[in-house]
Amino acid sequence: MPTYEYQCESCGHRFERFQSIKADPLSECEICKGKVRRLISAGGGLIFKGSGFYITDYRSEGYKAQSKRDNGGDSSTSSTATSKETTAKTTT
Repeated sequence: MPTYEYQCESCGHRFERFQSIKADPLSECEICKGKVRRLISAGGGLIFKGSGFYITDYRSEGYKAQSKRDNGGDSSTSSTATSKETTAKTTT
């Protein structure tokens, strides 16, 4: 359910309400019973959490190319070499 922000035209009290999209807008202030109007608000931010979402997933191609130049190449190559070295050490 979306959060709607209201402001009283009489006393200036501002408040938020969780309401269904189908619900009628509120018309009365909870403090002074004056007329309220629904405000245009910025809305909520979108945050990806949990496994599978990384900050670098949606980087631009220019950023990715610069990162490769700064790191000296593809990072998957160095991780493969590291895993081979680890395997060689554990088998000896």
